[in-house]
Amino acid sequence: MLDVEGLRLTAADRAILREPAVGGVILFSRNYQSPTQLADLVAEIRSVRSPPVLIAVDHEGGRVQRFRDGFTRIPPMRQLGHHWDTDRDAALDVARSIGWLIGAELRASGIDLCFAPCVDLDWGVSEVIGDRAFHRKPDVVAELAGEFCRGLRDAGMAAVAKHFPGHGAVVADSHEKLPVDRREFGDILDDMRPYDSLFGRRLVAAVMMAHVVYAEADRLPAGFSRWWIRDRLRKELGFDGAVFCDDLSMKATAGYGPMPKRARLALEAGCDMVPICNDRASATAAVRALEDYSDPPSLVRLARLHGTGTRLRETLLASDEWQQAVDKLDRWSSRPVLTLDA
Repeated sequence: MLDVEGLRLTAADRAILREPAVGGVILFSRNYQSPTQLADLVAEIRSVRSPPVLIAVDHEGGRVQRFRDGFTRIPPMRQLGHHWDTDRDAALDVARSIGWLIGAELRASGIDLCFAPCVDLDWGVSEVIGDRAFHRKPDVVAELAGEFCRGLRDAGMAAVAKHFPGHGAVVADSHEKLPVDRREFGDILDDMRPYDSLFGRRLVAAVMMAHVVYAEADRLPAGFSRWWIRDRLRKELGFDGAVFCDDLSMKATAGYGPMPKRARLALEAGCDMVPICNDRASATAAVRALEDYSDPPSLVRLARLHGTGTRLRETLLASDEWQQAVDKLDRWSSRPVLTLDA
């Protein structure tokens, strides 16, 4: 899964998207100017290949929302956790509406997939997770994330839970360096509980791995680890959906060789798709090194992630369903934030 340069495809973008090893595109804020421009870009990407590549975006809400003007502003998920502490049922209702709003607005622009929800626990120490997490308690995270996933599904979009097995207990930002979680395996089980709950209810179609080394479990980062992907995720938890590693251009992976080697490590560990962003030269090297790579079960799992249902943006914005969801979010967002001691 690769990025593209700007608001329209360049000749270089088109050339690399035609490569057989490329199966997806991830969009960023630099790819967005307006809803109309975004829909045109998505149509342009789809026209390059048949069947078309998967088109995704990070659009969780809060500070991780790539498209803003013309899209509903979504608050950080920690606010939902605070809401749960004072009104559980209302928090669940809002969580489902938020999932639906994100999914419906992205689907109206032709986007297949949103890399959300973030189900890391809010341990209060992570530089990069922070208010992206719903709550400290695993059961609360599982319930709020479950409703968020139901909202996405109602809108025709699959859910991607991240970052397995849990990124919230390490201080370092994996964009900048490799975090090491030195807890015993038994202490990581709380971080895995939301995944177990979501899998049991069939609410998640894909998982994104953490670029974190869990030193007492395996010496490799989770996205390069057969132990985490094949033994824990697949066998122990019974997950049969798609697995993404996190972006291989992040500095956490820099010590594991050139990009083709990193991509191969992730795929051989059990990942189905490897995002490589903001480094076209390295992405090109990986694409060429993997031109003969094929994994039919991965292709089946990834094919299930394409969005379903189509609705014109104008039709969506004119619908009672959209207006009611926006009004509900506005009423909730305007409430003062109350926090209770755990």
